[in-house]
Parts: sequence; structure tokens; C-alpha cells
Amino acid sequence: MTHDDRVDVALEVDPWEGDSRLPDLFGASWPAIAAFHTLLVDEGVRRGLVGPREVPRLWERHLLNSAVVVPFLPETGRIIDLGSGAGLPGIVVAAMRPDAEVVLLDPMERRTDWLLEVVGALGLANVVVMRARAEDVHRELSGVAVTARAVAPLDRLYRWALPLLVKGGVLVALKGARAHEEVESAARVGAKLGGGPAEIASVRAVDGAEETTVVRVVREVVRGVR
Repeated sequence: MTHDDRVDVALEVDPWEGDSRLPDLFGASWPAIAAFHTLLVDEGVRRGLVGPREVPRLWERHLLNSAVVVPFLPETGRIIDLGSGAGLPGIVVAAMRPDAEVVLLDPMERRTDWLLEVVGALGLANVVVMRARAEDVHRELSGVAVTARAVAPLDRLYRWALPLLVKGGVLVALKGARAHEEVESAARVGAKLGGGPAEIASVRAVDGAEETTVVRVVREVVRGVR
């Protein structure tokens, strides 16, 4: 990115900045979410976890986008954010689900270092940061829900996520325009791993925000459990 490009990006204003609906949406979690936004704009960009061109779109494309998963998640129990990256949606989920234990799972040290700093700065006592690949912790980690955002196509995501779920646990994945196609092509893999039929929902965090596609799959069968 050239100097002129950086200036152009810096001059762009996020249209959601200062919108009075944001504190209403996030409720008691608003102070943590607002502080997380500031961290993403400053340190997140500097560390390469957020692209500079994403700054004017952080609220809609990242934070509001992450918030839409929360109504699909249980209020208690362990929620695993798979491939947490910069903390989206995991940090948002942790702030909005304070009675749940949220595990932020990522294999990259620079990301887990960042996540630990964010958790400390925001005072999120319900978060565990774990540096590992999902397939390496299948036997030691399980939860009532798994979230994932822009991690992998569904057939691969099922292989990583479904073994992390207890019977009756739910995978809630944020997907793009090809969600229906992915669901169809991954159906056999999902069923083999005990996943039930995938449900697809198009939702908005608030009126006027972009629609987000959510795929929800319940793990109905776990080997050895009936």
C-alpha cells in the first residue's frame, strides 16, 4: 500500500461509528466491544491482524457480523471459537455471553499472543486462549458449541469442528454467498461425523446492516453415545 493509499483509507469514515443503535445492540457488553474496536483499529492494524482497508468497515463487516452468531449460541457451557484469529467472533461472543466459558483456539503464536493481550485489556474472565490446531485437541477438548468465521469450506470445517462437540452440541458457522452450495457438498461428511441437517439463516444484527449467512448444525450422534 502506497502512502497515498494509506491517506485515502485514513480519510474514510466508518458509517456506523457513533451510531446510537450500537450500545443498545451490545447492551452490558458495550464497553468491552467498544474497547475491542479501538484495539483492532490501533494494534490490530499495526500487527497485520486487520487490513488497513477494513478499518472503515470494522463495525459492519466484522463486529456486527460477529454479533449475529450470539443468539444461536447457548448462554452457558463451553463455546469454542475455532481459528479465532484477531478474535472474531470469539471476543465478541465472550463479551456477550459472560456466563459461558469461551475457548479461543488458534495455531499461530502471534495470534494467541494478541488474544491474550486483548482478553487482559478487556477484563474478560470467561476466556481461555489455547494455541493448537483443532484436530490435535479432539480427544482433550469438547464444548456445547463451536463457532467459526472464514475458517474453511464446510466439508473441512466439519472434520475440525464436529469432533469438538458433545452430543447435542451445535456448530454455528458464519459463511458467505456459497453457503447453500457448501452445505450440499458437505452433507455426507457432516452425517458421517454425527451432524444433523444443516440449517441456513440470513440475519442482520440491526436494521440497515449487511445480511450475514449463518449455518447451524447440531451433532446428533457421538460414537459410543446413544
